[in-house]
Amino acid sequence: MTADRPVGDLFRRFRDRLDAGTGAGGARLSGDGTDAPGVGRPAVGDAPGAVAPRGDAPGPGTSASRGRRRARRGGEELAVPEAEFTSYYGRPILKAPVWKWDIAAYLFTGGLAAGSSLLAAGGQLTGRPALRRAGRVASLAAVTASTVFLIKDLGRPARFHHMLRVAKPTSPMSVGTWILSVFGPAAGIAAVAEGASWLPGRGLPGLVRRVLPPVGHAAGLAAAATAPALATYTGVLLADTAVPSWHEAYPQLPTIFAGSALASGAGVGLIAAPAAQAGPARRMAVAGAALELYGAHRVETRLGLLSEPYRTGRAGRLLRAGRALTAVGVAGALLGRRSRALSALSGAALLGASVATRFGIFEGGVASAKDPKYTVVPQRERLDRRRAAEG
Repeated sequence: MTADRPVGDLFRRFRDRLDAGTGAGGARLSGDGTDAPGVGRPAVGDAPGAVAPRGDAPGPGTSASRGRRRARRGGEELAVPEAEFTSYYGRPILKAPVWKWDIAAYLFTGGLAAGSSLLAAGGQLTGRPALRRAGRVASLAAVTASTVFLIKDLGRPARFHHMLRVAKPTSPMSVGTWILSVFGPAAGIAAVAEGASWLPGRGLPGLVRRVLPPVGHAAGLAAAATAPALATYTGVLLADTAVPSWHEAYPQLPTIFAGSALASGAGVGLIAAPAAQAGPARRMAVAGAALELYGAHRVETRLGLLSEPYRTGRAGRLLRAGRALTAVGVAGALLGRRSRALSALSGAALLGASVATRFGIFEGGVASAKDPKYTVVPQRERLDRRRAAEG
């Protein structure tokens, strides 16, 4: 730098050339007109014979870099690239649910218990003992499995007891624990009553044999009255979380789970009851399939971006399998009115459809929590709508 050239003039010339770029590829020049180190000639410390590329690799003064760092000057808008949905160290914005497969199984067994108790009540009220017996036994087995899965998730049995010390209507988990506690004993008494005919007819066993059937009828109706709450509260439980695809589907999840519960209960009746007594099971299958397919269609198409996790990946495969099995099960139930084998196959298809649907909904929510875009984009859309409404 020469003494007859003021420092301010040199800096301004350097700044202008840095912004405008000179030479091929926008190579930047130093203040005295010579090429800057690293552009067009070897820089100090480079290996002997190495020549840096001229205008190829984007450096601080290239057009690509200037496009990313263009300053606001004279009313010019700041040009920045669109933000990518990333997070620190690749971590998701939300913490994914810690629930494992046992909670997805709990969703299924709870619905199966509810649907089976409704089936048993229908068999009881219409004089179909085989249908009643199958529903009561399946209901007790399913609610027992549900209790095991729930306690496994809580960690130890004492925590289930501790949850019964308070009743919190604003907590779906607390409400569900109380529903399970009311439904379980009623379903158990109704199922035990099916064994009354095995007791002796004299003495105390004979008295129990005479008392059990009416008590079992009352318990079966009580379980059926609680069944709708048991079938749908798990949908409310999922929607009450911050998981995007669960939370946004709060109107549809109870509908899906109610339909899945009816379809699974119908599957039990079609498998266990003779074809002559399976009429209520067939009607339940049609009603449950309609509700399940309607709700699943809405979560896959009406949630905008948040429907995507239900259509792709493992969740998409499970839900598609559920739809196919539901269609097969309903078709078999309607066509196999006189065939015990075809009725049993359609019942197995309905049970498989219920399993696939519950696990598909579970996997879709977990996938939405792991990808930041399912949290960021809906938040921005809600903010834009709020601003538009206020403006």
